[in-house]
Amino acid sequence: MTIFVVEDEQILRVSLVDELTDAGYQAIGFADGNEAWRALQQQSADVVLTDMKMPGMDGMTLLERIKSKFPHITVIMMTAYGSVDSAVEAMKKGAYDYLTKPFHSDELLLILQRLKELQSIKKENIQLKKQLSGHYPIEAFVGNSPAARQIKEMIRTVAASDASVLITGETGTGKELVANIIHYNSPRKDKPLVKVSCAILARDVFESELFGHEKGAFTGAIKERIGRFEQANGGTIYLDDIDDIPLELQVKLLRVLQEKEIERVGSNQPIPVDVRVIASTKADLRKLIQEGKFREDLYYRLNVFPLHLTPLRERLEDIPLLVRYFIDQLTGGRQFQISPQVMECLTNYHWPGNVRELKNVVERMLLLARQNEIQLEMVPLEISQPDYSVPEVCLGKMSLDDILNDIEKKLIQDALRQSAGNQTKAAALLQIPPSTLRSKLKKYGL
Repeated sequence: MTIFVVEDEQILRVSLVDELTDAGYQAIGFADGNEAWRALQQQSADVVLTDMKMPGMDGMTLLERIKSKFPHITVIMMTAYGSVDSAVEAMKKGAYDYLTKPFHSDELLLILQRLKELQSIKKENIQLKKQLSGHYPIEAFVGNSPAARQIKEMIRTVAASDASVLITGETGTGKELVANIIHYNSPRKDKPLVKVSCAILARDVFESELFGHEKGAFTGAIKERIGRFEQANGGTIYLDDIDDIPLELQVKLLRVLQEKEIERVGSNQPIPVDVRVIASTKADLRKLIQEGKFREDLYYRLNVFPLHLTPLRERLEDIPLLVRYFIDQLTGGRQFQISPQVMECLTNYHWPGNVRELKNVVERMLLLARQNEIQLEMVPLEISQPDYSVPEVCLGKMSLDDILNDIEKKLIQDALRQSAGNQTKAAALLQIPPSTLRSKLKKYGL
C-alpha cells in the first residue's frame, strides 16, 4: 500500500513516514498540497494522509480534487483539536476518516489495518460477483430445441431491461435458474440479488420479512430489522411461489411496486427503494384470481414480461445436452461413455419432475457407474420399465409378510436380469450390500 503523507510540519511529516515505513507501507512525504497533487499526476497512491490546514493548497481543496479525478484513492484527514467540525465536513465530501492532533501512530496504523480489511472484503465481493456472473450466462439454460431457443431469446431481451418478470412453469423446470440468469445479465448485476421463498414463510412474519420492522413493533421485536426489499435496494428481489403470499399482504406488495417505497412494520415513515421484481409460480394465477385468492391488479403489475418455461417432456431433444451438462457439472469434467439404450430410455420418459428430476437421475447413475461407463442397468426401474407394476395380490388371502416377500423376490429377479447375473451390480441397483443380496438369494432359492 502506497501512502502519501502531506504535512507542512517537517518533524511530524518525517516521523509519520518513518513509522509507516517500519510498519511495511511505502510512504512518501510532501510539504504541501500542491506538491502532492503534482506527484499524483505521475504516480498512483492508495492512501493520502493529509493535514487540514497548510499554506498553498489546503487539505480540503486537495481532498476535493482527489475525489474528483481519483475517486479510488482513500483520503484520511489530520486536524488540530478544535477543528473537528471541519473534519466532519471533509468526511461528508468523501474522506475515509480523520485523526485529531496530537495522535499516536498506533491510531493511524489501526485505521490503515481496518482499511486493508475493508478493501480485501470489497475485492472478494467483486471476485464473487464475477464468478456468479460467469456461472449464469444465457447459455446456462441448456437446450437447443425450438422451445429452449425461444426461452433464451426472451431471457436475453428482458435481462437488458428493468421490467418486472413473471416466470411460470411446472416444478423443476428451472425458474430460479432463469431468475439468476436475468439478474446476472442485467445492468443490476453488481447489486444484490435477494431471494425469498414465499411458500416457506409463516403468515405472521411475512410482512416483517419483506418490509422489516421497528424495535417494539410487536412482541419479540427486540431490535430494528431491515426487510428483504431494503436488502435488495439497487438490485433484484426474486419472489418464488408468489401465489403463497397472503391475500391481505398482496395489497401492500402492490403499493411497493407502484410507489417504489416501503414502510416497516411499526412505522409510517416511507423508505424509497429501487428494486427490480422477478416473481415465479407453478400455479395458475388466473384461476386463483377467479377464486378470489390472488389480486388481479397485482397480477398485472407482476406480469409486465411473462416468461413461461416449457416442461421437459415437450423438449425431449434437449435431454442428451442436459445429461452431458450435468455429468460435467457433477464430476468436474470427467468423461463418461453413455450407452445408446440409456439415452433412448431417458428420451422416452415423460419426466414429471422435469429438469430437476433428470439431474437427480444422472447423479444416481454416476454413483453406480463403473469404469466411466453408464449402462442400461443403472437407469432407475421406473424409467427403464415405465409399465412395470407390482403383481396384484388379493388382500385377505396372503399375509403382509408373504406379499412383501413376493415383491422383494420380483425386484431381486429384475435387478439380476438387468445386471446380467452380476451380483455386485444387482446389489448396487437395489442399493443394498452384496452380502445382504447373497443372503436373500439363498432365502428365495435364486
